Amino acid sequence: MTVYWILVIAGALIVIGLGIYAGRLLFLLQAQNNRQSAVRDKRIDTITDSVQTIAFAMQQQQCDLSEGVIRLWNLLEAIPILPHPNFQQHYPGVYELYSRIQHFPTLDARQALTKQQRREQDKEREQIESELASKVAVDVDKLRHFNAHNE
Repeated sequence: MTVYWILVIAGALIVIGLGIYAGRLLFLLQAQNNRQSAVRDKRIDTITDSVQTIAFAMQQQQCDLSEGVIRLWNLLEAIPILPHPNFQQHYPGVYELYSRIQHFPTLDARQALTKQQRREQDKEREQIESELASKVAVDVDKLRHFNAHNE
């Protein structure tokens, strides 16, 4: 009979120990999830601020349409929201300009072009910008008040 109680007590201690260990793991997991959520929310806030700032700069003509659209689109695509909003539908002018100029080389690749190639590219880019300026302006106005948490 004493062996029986020893086994019961040992089993109970093992179950209690495993329960405490599982509770600790759940607590640590919840803390980790909270930290990740806070980091994610901070990233969303930072991207939101950047989108609003670039949109404002574009409205004030302190930023090229093409440069602004490239920056805006890359920021919108980087927002860590699931499911990812359909920004193409929300901002069709920005998307259309982005899709038509994204293939143009930038930075070092642009510098590697000849002067004539750069002029031709600039002419094509300016033509595309002038075609889409009014559509982009509507989207930029919406992006001035962009809030990723409400998308």
